[in-house]
Amino acid sequence: MLTLPIDVVALLAPLLLSQNYWRGTLANAALTVTLFAIGGLYRARRHLSILDELPVLAGRLLASAAVVAIIAAERHSSVDYVAGFMRGVALSAGLVLLGRAVSRYLTVLLRKRRWVEHNAIVIGSGPIGVDLARLLRRYPRYGLRFVGFVDAPSRQVVGSQPLIGTLGDLDRLVELTECEVLVIADPDCMEAELMDTLLRPFSARCDLWVVPRLWGSRSQGGYPDHIGAIPIAKIHDISLSGPRWAIKRASDVLFASVALLALSPVLLLCAIVTFVDGGPGIFFRQERIGRYGKPFKVIKFRTMRPADDRESQTNWSIAHDKRVSLTGRFMRRTSLDELPQLWNILRGDMSVVGPRPERPYFVEKFSEEYPNYASRHRVPVGLTGLAQVSGLRGDTPISDRARFDNYYIENWSLWLDAKVVVRTVAEVVRGGGR
Repeated sequence: MLTLPIDVVALLAPLLLSQNYWRGTLANAALTVTLFAIGGLYRARRHLSILDELPVLAGRLLASAAVVAIIAAERHSSVDYVAGFMRGVALSAGLVLLGRAVSRYLTVLLRKRRWVEHNAIVIGSGPIGVDLARLLRRYPRYGLRFVGFVDAPSRQVVGSQPLIGTLGDLDRLVELTECEVLVIADPDCMEAELMDTLLRPFSARCDLWVVPRLWGSRSQGGYPDHIGAIPIAKIHDISLSGPRWAIKRASDVLFASVALLALSPVLLLCAIVTFVDGGPGIFFRQERIGRYGKPFKVIKFRTMRPADDRESQTNWSIAHDKRVSLTGRFMRRTSLDELPQLWNILRGDMSVVGPRPERPYFVEKFSEEYPNYASRHRVPVGLTGLAQVSGLRGDTPISDRARFDNYYIENWSLWLDAKVVVRTVAEVVRGGGR
């Protein structure tokens, strides 16, 4: 929380001395902050040391300075102008390093005095988990207050200290202990069982850290983090919340608004064709399951009238149903029948990209049959999805779809969304729908 504001103030400090170089100073600040973010210099860490950060900081400060120096030299032929500007850049770089050193010192000091700490549950009560708990108790500089072990029922006692609960109790224990951090050490359980536990509502809201095994201490990304001599790594948000969710939601609203305006003639034409083909009732509303298992009504252009509501809820596919007219078949093949779901996106029921929504009957059925299926509901459902553009549509294995959906959630980025949208447009142009 301290680091980014301090960096920005330090980078903009030269403006207090002179406003002659304000454009270059702003550009340098923006570029430097971007390079810091890419390099992981704004990620949470347990071990704080300016000496650990110094090589990465210096490298990115030099890279940013080199870029702005080249641009300044191209735009201004005056050597004095460029020299004055670069003196400001050098000053801001020095202030960034000084600000980092001060903020790290203050943060460690506040942690040592236990003014800043977060309740932490260690998942796993084997040798690594026990050592980790001992280190957290002895060294408050890591900012974590150990509140207990959670493990499989096969491990009931940790030395002389019993578990505070089993994995099945984790959701309740997180709420009871006001836990904010979960640390995965060496639990005695299968990975699938652990993932199912971590994705429950209360558990998913905690920061998640993990002790890497084998060669985990030789981290190649940025600079490694550790508690004592035990390597530890922060797992990125696995449920799309906080700033990442705000960014995704803003992009959804922007995309849906522009798409509704741009495609309004197409929507009107589809509505007219649907009315001519099947009479009144051009829209088809059906209950689907969205984020956190909450039901909502999805809106589509009607391509067929089901015999009754039960058929609508339990018939898996109508791709080859003879009741679908030629017009309806064309709309389904080109996915034009899905366009009214842009309104669902604006309402917040759906996202542009995400797991495709399914009906309650099939959600219950697939959740029982496939262990990872329910995990896809930790994010909003989507108008299109990674599974669909990867060829998993119609009568394809549900397990494969769930695997792609969960991969998308755990590796989300705006660029991944953009790739899925581009591939969706390509599928529509080719007529590769249902």
